[in-house]
Amino acid sequence: MDPIAHNRKAWNAQAMKKNRWTVPVDAKAIAAAREAGAQGGVPEVVLTPTRAVPAAWFGELAGARVLCLASGGGQQAPLLAAAGAQVVSYDLSDEQLARDAEVAEREGLELTCVRGDMRDLSVFTAERFDLVFHPVSNVFVDDVEAVWRECARVLVPGGRLLAGFMNPDVFAFHDAVLDGRPLPEGASMLAYRVPFVETRDSDEASVARRVKRNEPLEFGHDLETQIGGQLRAGFVLKDLFGDFWEGGESPLAKHLPAAFATLSVRAG
Repeated sequence: MDPIAHNRKAWNAQAMKKNRWTVPVDAKAIAAAREAGAQGGVPEVVLTPTRAVPAAWFGELAGARVLCLASGGGQQAPLLAAAGAQVVSYDLSDEQLARDAEVAEREGLELTCVRGDMRDLSVFTAERFDLVFHPVSNVFVDDVEAVWRECARVLVPGGRLLAGFMNPDVFAFHDAVLDGRPLPEGASMLAYRVPFVETRDSDEASVARRVKRNEPLEFGHDLETQIGGQLRAGFVLKDLFGDFWEGGESPLAKHLPAAFATLSVRAG
């Protein structure tokens, strides 16, 4: 099974089921984003589950050429467009892009939607964008280093990469711990070693269950890849925060951050 092909199908299905990351923002949110942009500010958007991105991370947003990378779903891309950015939404899922297009049409926004794999941005010329907005999504691909290299290629020197990614520690725990279920007899709470590849490391029953439910398959990347990979691609790390996913969807949420976000700038 090709996990990336499966994940395209799975996210199309998640959009049809109205997963929380597939529900478009309403007119009130767009109006607030327009007002923020008119005053030289930025809309409230997230790279991680709950914590808003600091306004200072965006620099000058009005007129900026922004690539919303693997962030379809009618949420971040339309808000950034409403605030005055020139936005391209690039996503693997047809249905997620359709949510972005739906909001753009409804609200009269200029927003370009392109379908593709986040590991391959060859459809875009070098130095095409001023900012890449990449919320937690590289958990669904195997090669994060390729994502960072492509981000560096399409950004201008001094361009900003705003990225969210899962805390790799989460992937060390058995699926049952994450789901709040009792551990199977004889199983260990700490079951896996990161980097984690679900189709390789998780038990067959768990993988089969996710495939049957049309749930995306995941890859747990270590910090050497997530942060070190950005540095090797030519970025300079400027800031970082963790998000605990308060009130969260996992029993681990009260003990450790579910995700991190970074602000990096392309050197050169």
